[in-house]
Amino acid sequence: MAGSSAVLSDGSTLSRLDRGLEHLERAMAFVSGLGAFGLMFLAVVSVGGREFFNEPLRGYVDWIEMAMPLIAIFGISYVQRNGGHIRMDIVVGNLKGRALWLAELVTTFGILVLMVALVWGSWAHFARSFDFGAPLWSRDSTIDLGLPLWPAKLIVPAAFGVMVLRLILQLWGYGRALVLGLDAPVAVPLVQSAAEQAAEEAQHIQGRDE
Repeated sequence: MAGSSAVLSDGSTLSRLDRGLEHLERAMAFVSGLGAFGLMFLAVVSVGGREFFNEPLRGYVDWIEMAMPLIAIFGISYVQRNGGHIRMDIVVGNLKGRALWLAELVTTFGILVLMVALVWGSWAHFARSFDFGAPLWSRDSTIDLGLPLWPAKLIVPAAFGVMVLRLILQLWGYGRALVLGLDAPVAVPLVQSAAEQAAEEAQHIQGRDE
């Protein structure tokens, strides 16, 4: 994306649903950050053990394998809500009014179709791994420590499922803006200019100083 985005709120049902889902998305993004921090901590332990005790952390690659979906995917919906995913703004950035909302509606619908397919495929991938009758409920495991892989595989459809909910809300927001001809709809990321972004950052810093 070319710049920062803002998401407006009001008292409408759409906005209330947007804010409610945002709480879940923030929690998921926080857990994703904790996963990244934990992986860095394990890296320090592994390197320190190799340097000082000639014994790196056993199963370090296994832990990386388990944590990677958490780090890479669990916060995807939070980024979508704030308009943080990379995209081409060369055309969309020059559109205004209903033309802009139509373009956003079409591209968001395309993403939704893709995400629904990914939810279906990733859930099938999880289902092949999970088995109540198997040890640790898992049909497969990591090579070194034998950790069950189904928790890591479950993260993917869970994160994509929340992403689907976010995209449905954004389709609602863009469709509402298109029909009503709104200039600043709620529950969708609105691209800010460089001046607006700088003013918001200055206000945020001033708020911390007070």
